Amino acid sequence: MTTVREHDQAGTGGAIAARLTGEQVWRALNRASFAVVSYVTSAGEPRSSGVVYAADGRRLYVAVASDSWKARHIAASGRVAVTVPVRRGGLLSLLFPIPPATVSFHGTATVRPPGPVADRAAPARLASLLPPERQASSCILEIVPEGQFMVYGLGVSLARMRSPAAARARVPVGRDGAGEHAGPPL
Repeated sequence: MTTVREHDQAGTGGAIAARLTGEQVWRALNRASFAVVSYVTSAGEPRSSGVVYAADGRRLYVAVASDSWKARHIAASGRVAVTVPVRRGGLLSLLFPIPPATVSFHGTATVRPPGPVADRAAPARLASLLPPERQASSCILEIVPEGQFMVYGLGVSLARMRSPAAARARVPVGRDGAGEHAGPPL
């Protein structure tokens, strides 16, 4: 299993983070279902959109309207940045404002043509997240993370999350740190 050293952007340290592995990050991504996908328009303007997704085979699958900005602009560039908030704190989060941990990454995105989500190679969980009227006509975005996950607050206690140097880490996307992905594409 791959472990990582803490990444300190200020360049002041190198303490070992909470031995977070790529597999642990993928488990967190598999449990979550909301993400913010960022992309660039053909005019070079940045855009971000909240989406629901399902993870499967080291990929994230998102259903979008076929006539949406997301479908048009992501199809043109094939590049995205994604941030997934990971809920923390259990019952405490109902009483106190506990910020989520986050997993961010960049990657490639392929826009698959519109059609019934249930008939696609996308995870069944994706169809269950969509309203019935969107299941028949949505395009599927297949997002493949690349390089490293930028993680904040995952694998550390809530108390340590207050220290950016202790809560931040870079974790290789792939199992062996090479950034590879498993599973066949759609």
